[in-house]
Amino acid sequence: MYMQYAFILANHAYSLGEIPVGAVLTFNNYIIGTGFNCSISQHDPTAHAEIIAIRQAGKVLKNYRLLYTTLYVTLEPCTMCLGAILNSRISRLVLGTKHISKKYKEYKQIDILKEIKNKNKIKVEELEEYLFVCTNLIKNFFRNKRKKNK
Repeated sequence: MYMQYAFILANHAYSLGEIPVGAVLTFNNYIIGTGFNCSISQHDPTAHAEIIAIRQAGKVLKNYRLLYTTLYVTLEPCTMCLGAILNSRISRLVLGTKHISKKYKEYKQIDILKEIKNKNKIKVEELEEYLFVCTNLIKNFFRNKRKKNK
């Protein structure tokens, strides 16, 4: 249910020409933060879906520590977002798909996630049922971008 909403947010980002990533942050089965990538439109390199959702949740809970929360995100978070997830003390991270990059095959973001999971006791899960749709959304976005740039 929450990943489905994150996917809807990712599609909205896609329609705006942003990299299609959506995030939903929950606490006790209530949504306390949502976001989609809007770095381009906001001229802000930190306006990632996860960061926006974390900022909203902090205001809702009136706390910078988001203990016992779950973040659902359609694409594996970048290093900046992982830092924010750790600093906010999110307990569980649920992924739609892993980092996709042909250019940086040797750099594996998931290895960082494994290290974080071991050291910081954050649960990291992948939702297999969303793997195909989340992966295709990202791939189609970049495929269309390349066609437009030719």
